[in-house]
Amino acid sequence: MQVQVARISPVVMELAIEVSADAVRVEVEKAYSTLQRKARVRGFRPGKAPRQVLSHLYGPQVASDVVNAIVNDTLPKALTEKNVQPINQPTVEAGKFDQATTFSYKARFEVQPEIADVTYEGLDLVRPPETATEAAVDEQLELLRRQHASLKAPEPARPARKADVVTIDFTLSVAGKDVKEGGGEGLPLEVGSGQILPELDAALIGKSADDKFEVDAKFPDGHPNKDLAAKVGTLRVVVKDVKERILPALDDELAKDIGSFQTLVELRADIHTKLEKMLKDRAESALAEQIVEKLNEKNPLDVPPSLVEQQCRMMEMELLQNARRAGQRVSAEDFQKVHGQVHADAEKKVRAGLLMGAIAKKLEVKVTDEDIQKGLEELAAETGKNVAKVRAEYNEPQRRQILLGMILEDKVLDVIESKANITTGEPLPAASETATAAATSESKTG
Repeated sequence: MQVQVARISPVVMELAIEVSADAVRVEVEKAYSTLQRKARVRGFRPGKAPRQVLSHLYGPQVASDVVNAIVNDTLPKALTEKNVQPINQPTVEAGKFDQATTFSYKARFEVQPEIADVTYEGLDLVRPPETATEAAVDEQLELLRRQHASLKAPEPARPARKADVVTIDFTLSVAGKDVKEGGGEGLPLEVGSGQILPELDAALIGKSADDKFEVDAKFPDGHPNKDLAAKVGTLRVVVKDVKERILPALDDELAKDIGSFQTLVELRADIHTKLEKMLKDRAESALAEQIVEKLNEKNPLDVPPSLVEQQCRMMEMELLQNARRAGQRVSAEDFQKVHGQVHADAEKKVRAGLLMGAIAKKLEVKVTDEDIQKGLEELAAETGKNVAKVRAEYNEPQRRQILLGMILEDKVLDVIESKANITTGEPLPAASETATAAATSESKTG
């Protein structure tokens, strides 16, 4: 077997492999021997059909089987011989097959680029503030009060105003035609919440129970119902009732209702602790995003397309899951709008990952047993599972490799941060955050 290596690009290689005529004849004999035992040919007893008859009937099939056998046998050997590791399934281009002569084929595949050196020291980074202010704690307390508020009809009765919850029945027509399933009954809407069509929201102000009215409203271009997107519809509305939110007092009783707290002071302290953890996590994520951007800027590098596509699919799945958790709907059109940005972000993440891998190799960064234990404990805290269960889950080889990769990346990020110029402030949102916001934005009609 003769093997020639050609680098088509920094991330694509091709092996040209030639197999001797003797090796081809051996595989041909194996194929016909197997075929002769299995073939059922009319006029001949099992296993007794002559070679020339089998060749006439099954010649193309045998040729295909021999080519596959040769490739499956020689390609792994050629890759080992040349110390090459593909990162995707090689594409094989077979040459002309003749069972009496040598056989040649080419195998093309992607490889990781060769990285001689990485510029990573002295990056200018901005760390967001990590201190929870009293105002932020107050804001969270107000959200908790709203969550534990009760709804009650105002006494005496009055028209709806901002922050009231109005229950309506409505029907919808577009261009004079009723829209099937375009209406609803007993639908609660919070006035002024920004979650409904602006024209309807404005029309609800000043309405009382039993009021009836019509309002024309334009549906957004990205409305999930394509028949309504960018159309103007007429809503015929009946107000069923108007209720106001009654917020609970901000006192010890509220703290007891919310959780295992005895006083408002304990609740405030708990909120403060959780806010600071969230801010610290966000700060670390912001620094990581900036490092990805800076590494890409300072280290131009071709990346394997298959890795980019794999990362892109993972990011789009994450976008979809985040939208579902937020109760939002994401259409194919929404994904199409942000696909270019997601793809660009995926390419940056892959490039940064390869660069950090090169840094880890150069600095001999290792993952210790202590690192793994810490990682498992953090995963247990995030998921609410005990450490033993998480350890059992991550004993599975593929998941363990993912865990090791995450830990190694975190250690390299720590190295880069330690050598960076970090100031405190508010960094610009990362491109991936912009894409996420665009993908999950949705206007609701109620």
